[in-house]
Amino acid sequence: MNPRFKIQSLLLLFMTVAFAAVAAPPKREFYEIKIYHVKDADQAARVENYLKDAYVPAMHRAGIKNVGVFKPAAFDTVNAGKLIYVFTPLKSLEQLLDMSKTLAKDAAYASAGKDYIDAEYKNPPYTRFESIVLHAFTGMPMHKKPGLTGPKADRVYELRSYEGHTEKIYQNKVKMFNDGGEVPLFERLGFNAVFYAEVVAGSHMPNLMYMTTFDNKASRDEHWKAFSADAEWNKLKVNPEYQNNVSKNTSFYLTPTDYSDI
Repeated sequence: MNPRFKIQSLLLLFMTVAFAAVAAPPKREFYEIKIYHVKDADQAARVENYLKDAYVPAMHRAGIKNVGVFKPAAFDTVNAGKLIYVFTPLKSLEQLLDMSKTLAKDAAYASAGKDYIDAEYKNPPYTRFESIVLHAFTGMPMHKKPGLTGPKADRVYELRSYEGHTEKIYQNKVKMFNDGGEVPLFERLGFNAVFYAEVVAGSHMPNLMYMTTFDNKASRDEHWKAFSADAEWNKLKVNPEYQNNVSKNTSFYLTPTDYSDI
C-alpha cells in the first residue's frame, strides 16, 4: 500500500471515530433511591453507621464516586428522624443487578457493616426500606454535583415527584421537561439540579422525579419565587400541548449528611 494513501486512510478513520464520539449523546444513567424507614434513634444510628462506614466506601471501591445520603430537613417535623434517603447513580441496570455480588466480594464492606448485615431477626436495623429505580432524562442524561458553597447542615435539597393520570399523559410531562424547555429553565434560574429522571420501578407510578438543591431554606423560597414570576415559565405553563399532565405533585425536603458525596 502506498504510504501516503495509508496515512490518509488512518487519518480518515481517526476523524470518523472522533466525529462519532462527539456526535453520540451521553449514555443515560440509571439511579436507585433507597428510603429507609426507622422507628427510633437507635435504628437511625445503626443505618447511618452502615452507610457511612460500609456502603458508601464500598460504592467508591466499585467505581461509584457520588453517593448521596440525606435525611428529612429539620423543618419537616412529620418525617424528621423517621427516614433516610440514599441516592446511588449507576451506569446500567446490570450494575444494579450485580451490586449484591460486588458487595459479597468486598471483605472490608462485610467487616465494616457487620452490625447491619448480620443483624438478628429480633433486633433489625430498620423497619423496612423501599427502592425506586429511575432512568435519567435525555435532557440531563448524567447526574451533577450541586455547586453550593453553604454549610451542608443548612442546605435544603428538594426531591420532587410528579405523578401522571395515565402512562401517556405522564409521558407528556416528561416531554415538557426534555423538549418543552423546563430543564434548561431550571438551569438558567440556578436550581442546581442533581438529576431529572423517569421512574422505572416504584410504588407510585407512572411518575418522574428530580432533585434541586439550595444553600438554605430562604434560597429555596427565593428561587421558586423567581421561577413563578419567570416569563418563559408563564408562557410554557399555558401552552395547550402541556395541560393537565400532572395528577399529583409531592415535595420531600432533605438535608445531606456530613458524609454524603452530593
